[in-house]
Amino acid sequence: MPAAQDDVAVRRLLDAGRALVSNLDTDGILRRVLEAAREVTGARYAAIGVLDEARDRLARFVTSGVDEATYRAIGEPPKGRGVLGVLIAEPKPLRLRRVSDHPRSYGFPESHPAVETFLGVPVMIRGRAWGNLYLGEKQGGGEFTEADEEVTVILAEWAGAAIDNARKYERSERRRGQLERAVRGLEATRDIAIAIGSVTGLERVLELIVKRGRALVDARAVLIMLRDGTELVVAASAGYADAAPGHRVPIAGSTSGEVLMRGLPERIADVTSRLRIEPAELGVADVHTALLVPMHHRGTAVGVLAAFDRGEQGIPFSEGDEQLLQTFAAAAALAVAIARSVEAGRLRASLAAADAERGRFARELHDETLQILGGLRVLLSSTLRRAEPSRYEAAMREAIAEVERGTAGLRAIIADLRPAALDELGLQPAVEWLLERRRRDGLEIAAELRLPDPHAGERALDPELETAVYRLVQEALTNVAKHAHASRVRVGLRASPGHVHIEVQDDGVGFDPEAMTPGFGLVGIRERVYLAGGRLELDSGPTGTLLRAELPARYVGEPPPRMQASS
Repeated sequence: MPAAQDDVAVRRLLDAGRALVSNLDTDGILRRVLEAAREVTGARYAAIGVLDEARDRLARFVTSGVDEATYRAIGEPPKGRGVLGVLIAEPKPLRLRRVSDHPRSYGFPESHPAVETFLGVPVMIRGRAWGNLYLGEKQGGGEFTEADEEVTVILAEWAGAAIDNARKYERSERRRGQLERAVRGLEATRDIAIAIGSVTGLERVLELIVKRGRALVDARAVLIMLRDGTELVVAASAGYADAAPGHRVPIAGSTSGEVLMRGLPERIADVTSRLRIEPAELGVADVHTALLVPMHHRGTAVGVLAAFDRGEQGIPFSEGDEQLLQTFAAAAALAVAIARSVEAGRLRASLAAADAERGRFARELHDETLQILGGLRVLLSSTLRRAEPSRYEAAMREAIAEVERGTAGLRAIIADLRPAALDELGLQPAVEWLLERRRRDGLEIAAELRLPDPHAGERALDPELETAVYRLVQEALTNVAKHAHASRVRVGLRASPGHVHIEVQDDGVGFDPEAMTPGFGLVGIRERVYLAGGRLELDSGPTGTLLRAELPARYVGEPPPRMQASS
């Protein structure tokens, strides 16, 4: 080879080496090696055969110089027989003037381009054969030279080093990706644990699960389906507008039901053939791939977490996604179980409160009203037996007084059950009437009330919300009267565009909200705030107690708000 040509070949080889060193993608390296080999040797065709794990045949065959139509016409790629197999058996350079003259030559497929000259060198990685670089049909009609062989061997060595680096980088990237997924999983699990710790309602927990689960595996949509007898019911969704709660799937005969009962996750590459139901039945039409993961808690099948379409292209979910979502589903199942337990506890507390309320009314009726009626009966009976007309007038007057006292007691009980002023006049007059009753009991009450006035044309608050506000003030004042030993109370009620704000502050002895076992009144207050979807704050100390509640403002005709955590 002339010196000028040598210089060109060396420059091309150096350029190829720089490109290989900077490339960290295995496929990119293979393409660059083939291009460089053809450039520096003048070969018309080039190929790299990658060995399988046993190193006795080719697992992959990458070509350059053959157009797509010809490649398809050739058919099945070679597996390493014939001349190609010689390099597999003996990994050292092989240069042939005529391929067909070699005793191991099997010839070429019918549609294969004509190849006469041949050069093959092994690609070694850490002293072991990784594959082979094949060159065919030197352009210009000559044969491959010793110089061609030398530069090809150098190129193959560089390729081996570059591929080794790329594989290390890819392994490192995989590990980094696994660590990132693990961190995301821990963060998602942490969020679930925080939700559990803050005793958030079930609806909020479910919402958090689907949102964090969707972000975790980059899904187009995530649903959580909870078991309800023989069906799975969509309880929450994220990422798909039509996937509203309420869709039902039978456990028997459905893939989701199989996943639930087997307790094993399933990746689905084609939902139309494997999901067994139309995705639209779940509210997620036009999805293609899915990942179904069971949610079990202490051996009980709680539900299924279903993710659909990974990424913008909707590619199938990976094994890593499956492992990540499976770990997350275990935490989610625990969260659901705890949230359900908390709601059951709240229900029990609510029932206990109702029982206590009924007991109080029963005692008041027994201790006051019934005794008054019994005494009245005795008075009238004894008067009749004496048959002394002179005593009738005094008895009648005493009876009238007793009837009035009993009527007042009954009115007080009825007012506690449902004050007429609340229905007839509205919330603010009803609260003012309540405060006046408490003032007669000896409490000094300062009030600042700014609530909507329907009689002035302002929008009326929803009756259920009015009742909740009234009861909060009533129960707070009852607690002050019974436990605080206070002389002064400040009551503030204010409606803003989005909320109703309630404050009740006293100058009593206070209590420790954390250490004290809440009495019936405090349980009732917490329950009412929770059911109204609001927030509650209690600040108590030796100088008194401040109760502050914030309830979402809801007006007549509007739907109820979502439940949120109360503090």
